[in-house]
Amino acid sequence: MLLDHTLMPDREAIGPLPNPLGLAGIEFIEYETTRPQALGQSLEAMGFRPVARHRSREVLLYRQGGMNVIVNAHHAVPSGHEGEPVLAAIAFRVRDVAAAYRRGLDLGAWAVATQVEPMELNIPAIHGVGASRIYFVDRWREFSIYDVDFVPIPTVDPHPPALAGLGWFGVVQYIGFDRLADWIAFYGELFGFAELPADRHFGVLTQGRILASPCGTLHWQLIEPDVDAAEIDAGECLQRVALGTPDVPKAVALLRERGVEFIESSGVCSTDKGALTRASPPGASFELVRWPG
Repeated sequence: MLLDHTLMPDREAIGPLPNPLGLAGIEFIEYETTRPQALGQSLEAMGFRPVARHRSREVLLYRQGGMNVIVNAHHAVPSGHEGEPVLAAIAFRVRDVAAAYRRGLDLGAWAVATQVEPMELNIPAIHGVGASRIYFVDRWREFSIYDVDFVPIPTVDPHPPALAGLGWFGVVQYIGFDRLADWIAFYGELFGFAELPADRHFGVLTQGRILASPCGTLHWQLIEPDVDAAEIDAGECLQRVALGTPDVPKAVALLRERGVEFIESSGVCSTDKGALTRASPPGASFELVRWPG
């Protein structure tokens, strides 16, 4: 992710944003993998802890602070990239699931067919980029979706604290040629995201454009293919998530002590503005961004 919140303009600089869905950030992200234990080790190094198992599927819930990560190995298929996990879904917190879902369909979104087992929750979703899904959740306060479908792991703290104040900051999405306007319209019309000024590129990476959520808790980075690259992969997908922290060097130091490696090269290196973890398959890559929280 590109944005450094301390350098970001006040929300008034882009005007008040309409929030038609009552969007309130991310409830969970979901990875699909054929190697759940290896991915789990990668997540634990980042500070996440397994807190619950799905009642009927090979699915684990990891958590730290206010962040939930689903690791889904139920009928997962190999990604074809050395066994690396696929960022398969994101769940948005919304004011009313039924209204959010209807609005999406009315605006042309495609519904995801769900196969719900007896006594499981039906969480509606629409198709996102590539084969990904966008879920809608309106139960995250005193009653959550995990109370029904998951069984807590005994002796494990169900609410492990966040390491170095880590929290969701944003999502990085790779898009195809000449698709920038299409995706800006998709996130803007369906969810109320607004494009930030083109020069608002801070942190350790400088590609792409940034969209800001109407709730002010989430940023979406759209990156087009590099036309100067020797080989161009024009596939569209969710590439990685970015985690915000008020102190990037402190977070980097703590994560290094836990065995997390960071990319340090002439093009990308850890600074007080951000850092990028090195993902050795079957792990996942995460970006750190300075964010007051």
